[in-house]
Order: sequence, then structure tokens, then C-alpha cells
Amino acid sequence: MTRSGVLVVAKAAGLTSFDVVSLVRRRLRVRRVGHAGTLDPGAVGVLPVLIGEATKLTPYLTDQDKEYRAVLRLGLSTDTHDLSGRVLAEAPVPPLTVEELTRATRPFVGRIRQVPPMYSAVHHQGRRLYELAREGREVPREPREVVIHAITVEEVDPPRATLKIACGKGTYVRALAADLGVALGCGAVVERLTRLRVGPFGLEEAISSTEIPATAPEALWSRVQPPAAALAGWPTVRLDARAAATFLHGQAVEARGESGGPERFVAVSTTAGHFLGVGERVGGGRWIKPARILHADHPGPRVLPA
Repeated sequence: MTRSGVLVVAKAAGLTSFDVVSLVRRRLRVRRVGHAGTLDPGAVGVLPVLIGEATKLTPYLTDQDKEYRAVLRLGLSTDTHDLSGRVLAEAPVPPLTVEELTRATRPFVGRIRQVPPMYSAVHHQGRRLYELAREGREVPREPREVVIHAITVEEVDPPRATLKIACGKGTYVRALAADLGVALGCGAVVERLTRLRVGPFGLEEAISSTEIPATAPEALWSRVQPPAAALAGWPTVRLDARAAATFLHGQAVEARGESGGPERFVAVSTTAGHFLGVGERVGGGRWIKPARILHADHPGPRVLPA
């Protein structure tokens, strides 16, 4: 059986997310490797690396909530919204307490509209924004709706402030810092950014990217979690052998014994606990049709529908 799963990596500063994928690919000698959620080269922290059949779960893991710790430098504005960029303006930092900064962050909690930074991987007419920015070009960007669940001010020591941020997909912490700096009237950029969590995966379970080249492949495989771990906390539909065979043939199955819920997607496994993939509720939730089928976590040859 082809091995598959999720390796939780703590990315070091200076590496791109693709650099980490390449490290894992070379060390484990597997072809299909991807990651769930790009981290800026200067940022550190959780980067889930999906291997083999688990790469099919990338969009579902990328869509899950994330948590960051950001150290902001107040009194500064740059074109990248972090310390790596060209300084655009400097301003004195007003006296701030934790309570005052907390009040300033409140308008940024909930569903907000955010303009993606020019130095980002967002596409514009077939090119990445950061490619245009490096050419000295700036193009109009439409605000995007993002969700910020919570902002906790952990420390204020001007010109620095430390925030813990829980947010949904597509949120740019650098853009949040810049917008908060405008609200404070002095500017702000990200000085250090650590991603603490992606979905169910936290920093405490991650292996440092600096350790990967010197770690024996079998030791690295021992850190790989099963594909189903990417959907931890999801509602699960369990199928008997006959229903599982139908599902693996790409056909919808009745969700017997499983009460319909509001979630569009569910994890699907056999009654024996073998993970089959992702199902989508249809027919008012009474039926589950395959959305993604994985063939790495159950025995037997792959059988395709006629």
C-alpha cells in the first residue's frame, strides 16, 4: 500500500513553503507532496505537508481556521507591510495600553473586507501580485471578505505590540497590521509572524524544517499522521461493506443512522474505521455522494466504475 498522510512541519524563517515541500519530497522520495496554506518566507510556524493520496484533502485543510502570533512594529509603514519592505512613512507612536489597543482592534473582529497586499500570491490577469510589485507596478485590488474570529492583545511595549489572531481562510495578517496602523494614526507593520495552528494541527506536534534533512526517512514517516487527521472534528459517516463499495464506485449512498447536519461535507469511513474520503450531503442530507475518494487507507485494489 502506498504511504500517505500529513507531516506537520514548523517552517523556519528564510524558507518558502515550496522549499519545505521540496525537502520532504527529497527525504521521503515521494512524488506527490503539497502544503496547506502558504507562509511568507520571513514567517515561521505550522505548515502542514500533505503526502500521496492525502494531497486530495489540500483544499479542505486550507479552508480551515488558522491561528497566528504577530509582533507588530508601530510607527512604521512599508510597501510590503512588514520589515522586509521599503519604508513609506514613519510616525511617532502614541502612548498605548493593552486596553487601548484592544479597543482599537475590535472593529477588525468579525466579517471584514480586506485589500490583499501587492506583495502576495493573489493572481491578477494571470500573474501573481508579488511579481508585479517586484517590477514596481501597483494594480487595483478588490477588497475581499475575510473572517477574524478573535484578536487578543498579549503585550504592548512601544514601539512593539504582540497580538494573537484566530482567523479564517484568506486572511492576510500583514494587511491587518497595516489597517490597524492606519486606525492608530501611526502606521504598523509585522516584525515577526508565527503560525500557531492550521485546522487541527498545532505547533507543539510539528517537526522543525531544519531537522528534516538529517532525519532518517523511517523516523520521518513515523511523524506522518493518517490522512483522516486533516479532517479531525468533522462529522463522520460510517458505511458498511456494501455501501463502501458503492461509494468507492463514485455513487451516492444513503446516510443510514446518521442524522443530517448543516455541514455540506463530511468525512466518510467504513464501520471498521478505514478512511474513504470526503462526502457531500445531497437530497436534504439523506444521501452522501463522493467529493474526494482516497485509496491509501483501505485494503484491496482500486476499482473504478464501469
